[in-house]
Parts: sequence; structure tokens; C-alpha cells
Amino acid sequence: MSFATDLIAELERATAGCPIPRVRALHLPPPEAAASKNGEFCALELDDGALGLSYVLLGGILPRLAASDDPHTIVGMDALQLAREFAAPAAGAGGDAEIRRTLGFAAANALSRTVMERIGFAPPRATDSIGGIDPQAGDHVGMVGLFTPLLKQVTAAGAQLTVIELNPDYAGHYDGYRVTLDAAALEDCNKVLSTSTILLNHTVDDMLAHCRNARRIVLIGPSAGCLPDPLFARGVTVVGGSWITDRAGFIDALRGGESWSGFAYKFALGAADWPGLPENR
Repeated sequence: MSFATDLIAELERATAGCPIPRVRALHLPPPEAAASKNGEFCALELDDGALGLSYVLLGGILPRLAASDDPHTIVGMDALQLAREFAAPAAGAGGDAEIRRTLGFAAANALSRTVMERIGFAPPRATDSIGGIDPQAGDHVGMVGLFTPLLKQVTAAGAQLTVIELNPDYAGHYDGYRVTLDAAALEDCNKVLSTSTILLNHTVDDMLAHCRNARRIVLIGPSAGCLPDPLFARGVTVVGGSWITDRAGFIDALRGGESWSGFAYKFALGAADWPGLPENR
């Protein structure tokens, strides 16, 4: 079973016997925002008010999504049905498989928010921007995805840093860290900090398979809003995402290509913080 299929199975269990919300709208950032961090995510809104985020800059998804009929055809769709597209084989997704996967992931995140709201759960606020990974001298930190703003937080602590990237243009040795395309380099790391984009592009299982020697695995990013059980089961110790506190303000900011950080807080969720779903307790 993959992470994606496990997540959908978890959502099916969590919503069994309960009303399933439907899609109210898909909110996209304006095209001109695509060059900034304010244009990286779409937000799928359900009719119960839940929002789920998904990254839209992989493979030029944003303009393709804006030009497609999907933002309109998914309105009124059962959220669980749409979420299943996230785990669907590419050949069976229908239409543009990458678009459907992106929308499916947003739906999975939105439905996860619905489930958390129903059990009265809100994740704790993050105390830093690196998920409490606490880099120290003597640590070898693996970073999946080049988090340029976070580099100094790791290297300033005296930790060795290896970055795993897909873009060959970044490969090489730099001041205080190196960038490689070889995910096997994670096997030498005792701590790992990863972008949540590995959830969307279905590389999470392969990446985590290389983290068997890491005692801390932190996965962060605004789209890390899914039910955490499948990640904890795979060895992730902390999931860090964005918890939206002002839905209307968030939507207006996203659609306007403006910063939405004032309408959400960053959370850091560890296994000890998560009560689990009622049937899993």
C-alpha cells in the first residue's frame, strides 16, 4: 500500500456513516502571482467551510488548471470521490491526470480538515520554522527540497547538511552544504527535513525508505494538512502545515495574490499531540 492509498483508506474509515461534504469552489491565485510564494497553492473549499491546499507550480499546473473545465465541473462533487483521484493510477484518472491528482490532494486535505473539526481537534502552533528538528553540531541533516530560507538555521548550528533536489541545476557543493540528486544520500542522515511536495508527486514512499537511519523526520509545507496517521506509520515524527483560522480572509488573499499568512498559523504536529481517530484509539 502506498501513502496515497493509505490516506484515502483512512479518510474512508473516518467518514464512514457520516455525511460527506461536497465541493463548493476551487480558489486559484492570479497568474501574475505564480512567480512569488503567494501563487504557489490553490485552495479547495467544501460546503462545510473546510479548505484544503495543494501546490500548483509542479509541471505548470496553475495555467493548465485555470484553462481547464475542472474548476467548474468539480463543484458539487462528493469530496471523498474527488479525493480518490489523488491515489488513482495515472491511466485511470481521466483527462489530465496531473490536474486530477492535484485536485484530489486538495480534496484529501480539505476532508481531513472536516474530520479534525468533527473530533474537535486543532494542531499545536509551531515554535520554529523547521519543525523542532533541533540541528546540533555532529548531526547530519538531510533536506528534501532546497529550502533556501532555512539553510542558515541548520548550518549555523554546526550540523552537516545534505540537500536532495530534483533539479540538476542546483547540484554541487556550496558553503556549508551540498546538493545532490541521489536520494540514497539520506541514508547517512540522522535527521531529515522534507518538503510536503513529496506527498503530491507520490515520491514520499521512496524518500522515506531512505530515511531508516533518521531518528527525526520532519515534513513541512502549507499543503501538509492531511490526516497524519499514514505519515506517522511511515516514521515521520512531526508534520508541519498551515491551519487556516480565517476562511474568508484566506480566500480573498489567495485569490488576490497577496500573503495569506495572517489568516493561518503554522503548526507542528507530533504523534504525541494527535489523539487519533475514534476508531483508531
